[in-house]
Amino acid sequence: MDTVLMGHSVLWAIMEEKNALYAKPDFNDEDGNRVAELEDKFAEMEGWNAESDAAMLLSGLGIKEDQHYKLMKELSGKEKVRVLLARALYGKPDNLLLDEPTNDLDLETVTWLENYLSEYEQTVLVVSHDRHFLDSVCTHTVDIDFGRVQQFAGNYSFWYESSQLALRQQQQQNKKAEEKKKELEEFIRRFSANVAKSKQTTSRKKMLEKLNIEEIKASSRRYPGIIFTPDRDPGNKILEVKGLTAYADDGTLLFRDLNFNVEKDDKIVFISRDPRAMTALFQIINGVEKASEGTYEWGQTITEAYLPLDNSEYFNTDMNLVEWLSQFAADTNEVYLKGFLGRMLFSGEEILKSASVLSGGEKMRCMISRMMLKNANVLVLDSPTNHLDLESIQAFNNTLKTFKGNVLFTSHDHEFIQTVANRIIELTPGGIIDKIMDYDDYIVDPTVAELKAKYYGA
Repeated sequence: MDTVLMGHSVLWAIMEEKNALYAKPDFNDEDGNRVAELEDKFAEMEGWNAESDAAMLLSGLGIKEDQHYKLMKELSGKEKVRVLLARALYGKPDNLLLDEPTNDLDLETVTWLENYLSEYEQTVLVVSHDRHFLDSVCTHTVDIDFGRVQQFAGNYSFWYESSQLALRQQQQQNKKAEEKKKELEEFIRRFSANVAKSKQTTSRKKMLEKLNIEEIKASSRRYPGIIFTPDRDPGNKILEVKGLTAYADDGTLLFRDLNFNVEKDDKIVFISRDPRAMTALFQIINGVEKASEGTYEWGQTITEAYLPLDNSEYFNTDMNLVEWLSQFAADTNEVYLKGFLGRMLFSGEEILKSASVLSGGEKMRCMISRMMLKNANVLVLDSPTNHLDLESIQAFNNTLKTFKGNVLFTSHDHEFIQTVANRIIELTPGGIIDKIMDYDDYIVDPTVAELKAKYYGA
């Protein structure tokens, strides 16, 4: 609680001084006068609402009420980040700067933050890779590309469409100008020695001088070539799950007696208030961990490719990227592998990097490359947008929309879920919520809300 209250430095200073004066054993008249001044300022700033306002922020950001007065050192790393976000929001500063505020937030908390910021009356500057969040919060978009900074009125989607349209128009104008230039140059070449055509030639030379072909600078944005090509179509039986039960390492029940069948063409997003539930399920059905109870069975025609949440074990090696990728390739030809890495934005000296020194985003692109080489007809993806930039997220998103096999995934990216999933399974300690609908409908469905209250006990 105190950490959040410190976010309003003026009010916090008043509270600290006031409390210190009241605690003095030799409280005198001068102290009394000072306390009276401080109490007036405290009242003007609505200080009596300070703790309730801070509690509202903490609860909205997923910090339970029984944790509000815990020490910071008693909280997990992710909980500390949420407390610091509440601190930034507290006091409604005139200028709020947020760098990737949705990182490590669950979907419900991101929605709360979207609603809070969309009604925020002061200035907000935000950097985020969450497209839905940007669309919900932003009224203007600043684009840093082509060696310049440009501001657009409108949210992310409006900026994206506008910038793409402007680029296409410029390319078309340049194409017409290039054609006109060739036409003028050809006329001048043919008739420059013809006295009868001298006036026309001079006129065209002047036109050529005035002709403006604007140089289009190369964009700093690069889109990876993410394409999943199944070797075979999946049969009628994809995956059957019977009676699965799983607990977290601390003994928390994640799900009990889980039953579902994956049907042909299903693209299922798995969600839960406890992200450990989805990771546990994916680890079980990929043979990484064992369930406490229950069974699962893949169909005979199924080949699955798994993208785990934690990929660190794959990169404890000094192999360069070509050597690393060759472990998973049937064709180990170096030229082929270099071309494959090039599609995933690794080029030149980058492919000679040691796998152990890659950034989070580079590791994720390597893991996606590994998946593509499997030519699987079922993709299992645990938080696939983690560490990726917007261009990679967009490329990944687009390829999953058109993928001909099945996709089982979890994500905190609203837009990713809305555009890929055609079925939603929510894992709770009290039961399963299984709906064939898109995510926007799911989050406002009254039946779903009733089931959540029943299964989560709140």
